[in-house]
Amino acid sequence: MPALDEHKVSRWIRAVAAYYGFSVGNINYIFCSDERELEVNRQFLGHDYYTDVITFDYTAGKTLNGDIFISLDTVRSNAEMVGAAFGDELRRIIIHGVLHLTGQGDKTPETKVQMTAKEEHALAMYK
Repeated sequence: MPALDEHKVSRWIRAVAAYYGFSVGNINYIFCSDERELEVNRQFLGHDYYTDVITFDYTAGKTLNGDIFISLDTVRSNAEMVGAAFGDELRRIIIHGVLHLTGQGDKTPETKVQMTAKEEHALAMYK
């Protein structure tokens, strides 16, 4: 389990959700290995590749609900690749999942750019 200040992260997630007009209901984070993430990706999404985050959205109206699987192995390797601290990259991936729950996509080049900008804005809100 990564070292996170759960109260601080919770306040931050609520602040980001509120910025987009949402409240937070039940968001579950499942921190796992690359192999478990790949199993989830294959079983539930039919994708045969590794990824850092998989978000299952159960949002009801304006209340965010979901399960967010995060591969700590991939977060660690991504952090090394971009020269970021593990904790910084982990917060980026945590908020990436939250942004998916607010409806933000990242499947096209344009939406990837938008997602990155929204991640940067949300990371600036982390206090």
